[in-house]
Amino acid sequence: MKKGQITITVTIGLVILILTAVIFIQFKTINQTDITSLENMREDELRTEISNFKTKIEEVNGQIKETDATILEYQEAINSNKQASELLVKELEKQNNLLGKNDVQGSGVIVTLTDTRAQKINSEDLRTLLNELKLAGAEAISINGQRIVYDSYIVDIESTFISVNGVGLVSPYEVKAIGDPTYLESGLSKKQYGYIDTKLEEGKDVTLQRQDNIVINKYNGDLNMEYAN
Repeated sequence: MKKGQITITVTIGLVILILTAVIFIQFKTINQTDITSLENMREDELRTEISNFKTKIEEVNGQIKETDATILEYQEAINSNKQASELLVKELEKQNNLLGKNDVQGSGVIVTLTDTRAQKINSEDLRTLLNELKLAGAEAISINGQRIVYDSYIVDIESTFISVNGVGLVSPYEVKAIGDPTYLESGLSKKQYGYIDTKLEEGKDVTLQRQDNIVINKYNGDLNMEYAN
């Protein structure tokens, strides 16, 4: 149980204890009424006292109902807090996944780009591919193990290798993308001006395959936000 839920539970316990004590004291007050003095009362006094007893009993019964309602309200608060916490945890996990802070696993596609004698893969090929994957709903992407995050940069280094997140990579370039495989595949395989067909027409070696169990490791660098505190 999380700290917030423990605090709420303890608070509720104390409230219930106090309410129960109040009710117990009022019952005790009723039970400790002097029966002998009642026997010595006149009829009109007895009627008044009986009326007072009924009032007290009604008050106690009312407090019992209020206590039950309070207990139910707090119980719902606990459940609501739990649900809210679960939603917050899921949302935090989702945001961390998008930021690349978590290792992720799921179905998706793997696109492999390989240099040939006639054509070399360049940084523009990779950047275009990343944009196409994102448009198709990719939730996480990596290139040769380098997690792509919001500030990832991909540049050519003297036609020797491609730098991704400051790490030099060479062919073949294995691009993993987690997301709906159907959307990802169709997004890249459109018959006219689709990414795969376009690159093949350029004489570049590009393959695409679906995979049910893709693992993408978290981003190992620093996520710096220059204008955010």
